[in-house]
Amino acid sequence: MPRFAAFALTASIGLFGFAAAPQPRDEEPVKVGILHSLTGTMAISESSLKDVDLMAIEEINAAGGVLGKKIEPIVQDPMSRFTDGFPDRAKKLIVEDKVAAVFGCWTSVSRKNVLPVVEENNALLFYPVAYEGNECSKNVIYAAATPSQQIIPAIEWILSKKGAGRKKIFFVGTDYVFPRTAFLIAGKHLKAMDIEPVGESYVPFGHKDFAGIVEQIKRSGASAIFSCVNGDSNINLYNELAAQGVTSETCPVIATQIGEDELRGLDPAKVKGHFAVQSYFQSLDTPKNKEFVKRFQARYGRDRITDDAIASAYASVYLWKLAAEKAKSFDVDKVRAVISTIEFDAPEGKLKVSPKTLHTNKAFLVGRIRDDKQFDIVHRTASIEAEPYPQVVFPGWGCDWTKGGPQRGPRVNVRPK
Repeated sequence: MPRFAAFALTASIGLFGFAAAPQPRDEEPVKVGILHSLTGTMAISESSLKDVDLMAIEEINAAGGVLGKKIEPIVQDPMSRFTDGFPDRAKKLIVEDKVAAVFGCWTSVSRKNVLPVVEENNALLFYPVAYEGNECSKNVIYAAATPSQQIIPAIEWILSKKGAGRKKIFFVGTDYVFPRTAFLIAGKHLKAMDIEPVGESYVPFGHKDFAGIVEQIKRSGASAIFSCVNGDSNINLYNELAAQGVTSETCPVIATQIGEDELRGLDPAKVKGHFAVQSYFQSLDTPKNKEFVKRFQARYGRDRITDDAIASAYASVYLWKLAAEKAKSFDVDKVRAVISTIEFDAPEGKLKVSPKTLHTNKAFLVGRIRDDKQFDIVHRTASIEAEPYPQVVFPGWGCDWTKGGPQRGPRVNVRPK
């Protein structure tokens, strides 16, 4: 039997236990938008999200589609242009193409520039990347971690004797809203324990020369580096650390934006032993995840890998599919009304969307980089509820759509002088 035919047969009998027999199909497909950078500095991370979105859509179509319709993906490349490319392409998808949902964005600056477009047109964006919180929109399903599920437990792990056991922490990140807010949260959390970071530095997107920053890290006496560096700049950061003799033994990097996909362009000798903090790693040892990785590599090549954002992007497509089927409609209001009542058995584990925050529950994992550019999972928590507004930084703020939406507290300056 040809490989595609075998795949189609597997999907049609319900690989994840959803559909059994295909339903009669309407002629007109349901359109969805895929909004990820396929060129520019963020292509190293975002191209794979487009790939896994298409894989999920192919699986669903092979199993009968959604409500009797095939899904037609419309792919847009914003070209890593966060302030114009993303909102312009989002508007085209929503207004001109009339998609039922958009799966996209990586950086918070791209998401924040798309946000007015989805809110003004009452569209639905599925966002698959861990972010800084401080946001509450009924038009976004946040499918990855918030600070309560990544930043705060990462700081606690770095300090703990069972973790890195390091107290002299240097912050380095790309200069945009996620690292700025993440480090504000991390710094406040440290201050509550009478600890101050030993340094903080930001670089622009696509930054290449890290010599001065690594020298600064060494002068600070740092024993750990908490990194929110984004995109292909990570290659230069790790290369410079190795060039200046900063190793995982002397001063480990604990990174929020490094996954298996970003490691493909790095020399294993220069990254082995450093850490990443995520909700998913490809090495997760479960039958569900092993099958997911196997299918991804069968479709795109044995050299391809999965990572946290890839797993979240994949789950997003299925969360939308299940919600549309339960709502018996593609209408945004009807899909949103039921999405918190479903559960998806995702590669990382069972996922549910909170009716209060429209964020997913997530476990916190720490992975240590191996020779083969995979991760040994050295720490894992139970599922943690998303909290977009950690009270240590945003007192009085909250998000509860069951009670009308956001609750506002005192104004917080995210970019302090």
